[in-house]
Amino acid sequence: MTSNTRVVVIGAGLAGVRLARRLGELGVPALLVGDEEHPPYNRVLLAEVLAGRYAPEVISLPEPERLLRARITGIDRAGRTVSRADGPPIAYDTLVLATGANPVLPPLRALFTADHQLPWGVHAFRTLDDCLALSEAVRPGVRAVVIGGGLLGVSAARALAVRGAKVVLAQQAERLMERRLDPDASGLVRRHLTDLGVEVHTECRVRDMRCVAGAVRSVELADGYVLDADLVVLACGVRPRTGLAAEAGLAVHDGVLVDDELRTSDPHIHAIGDCARHDGTVYGLAAPALEQADLLAELLAGDADSRYRGTRSLTRLTLTGPGSPFDLAAFGETEARPGDDVVRLTDATRGTYRKVVVRDDRLVGGVLVGELGTVGALARAWEGAEPLPDDGPLLHLLTNDGGS
Repeated sequence: MTSNTRVVVIGAGLAGVRLARRLGELGVPALLVGDEEHPPYNRVLLAEVLAGRYAPEVISLPEPERLLRARITGIDRAGRTVSRADGPPIAYDTLVLATGANPVLPPLRALFTADHQLPWGVHAFRTLDDCLALSEAVRPGVRAVVIGGGLLGVSAARALAVRGAKVVLAQQAERLMERRLDPDASGLVRRHLTDLGVEVHTECRVRDMRCVAGAVRSVELADGYVLDADLVVLACGVRPRTGLAAEAGLAVHDGVLVDDELRTSDPHIHAIGDCARHDGTVYGLAAPALEQADLLAELLAGDADSRYRGTRSLTRLTLTGPGSPFDLAAFGETEARPGDDVVRLTDATRGTYRKVVVRDDRLVGGVLVGELGTVGALARAWEGAEPLPDDGPLLHLLTNDGGS
């Protein structure tokens, strides 16, 4: 690819910023287009801003050389241009979609006001604007209901509790973070939130909200139980932003379909990050987005041999607050299948829990809560996907805190 090739990247999140900066380092100028008013920021750290641990400017990302703030409204594949809400079209030779994901909003009867806005006090938790609005509204004693008990909901509930809110977390599944943690680890997360004063309800579905004069006043569960609420946080997951791709006629499933070169069904358009679906998987995590950005930068800079084979990503969460931090990490399959070998080490006094799952002499997953000194060694053994030696290294991996 020549240095004057026009590479346009839509989306100024982690993936888009990383790609634009890497291309610049490799001598391929790129125009990054983002639609948020704020400078690019690390979305992973929004909960720390809400908790008051970081100021918003602390989570800013280094900006690439060329950044345009604009809302892209369409893609003209034949003419190789993108249109924007305010300004002339932008030409490209190579277009990269890094459009991220939108929050999933639950199907509540009173979710929107007559002018199709969220009622006062009801917030999604996806953008810095969402975070700043919540930060302005929260105060000691405010009654907050968090809907959703995944990674985002747990982080939001913890942050609000640290700020002094009276928090209730409502989770439809039978346990917290059920997609990433086994029951024992999930129970420790619940205990940590409870110790912070969070009231946790699992196996409950939120059915409705009651609003007065456009402001939320309570949340009703499916069993009729009513939770008083001054604030409601919608943390029900995210959905890839595929609207631009679909309207342009690109192949879309639950994400924009890409091949091992992160190329869409149009050879001049690529997709990375939360909006991309590779080999049946939409990751929705930071590590795969960054890996995809780095690999695509190499491809666009002329490395014809680079191929994306998927990311074996590790989920890590640190919950700060009164007392010592609460750390957890999970990777791969944390639930065993019939015939799998499972090794667990639990120390109730120290509040630690370590578990690994082995299948056909290979480490296929694990979860650690508390002290994470072994996570590096375990993750490397899992990522390598090689048969484990016969000299019993698992116990060593689980207990050797120098392994990270």
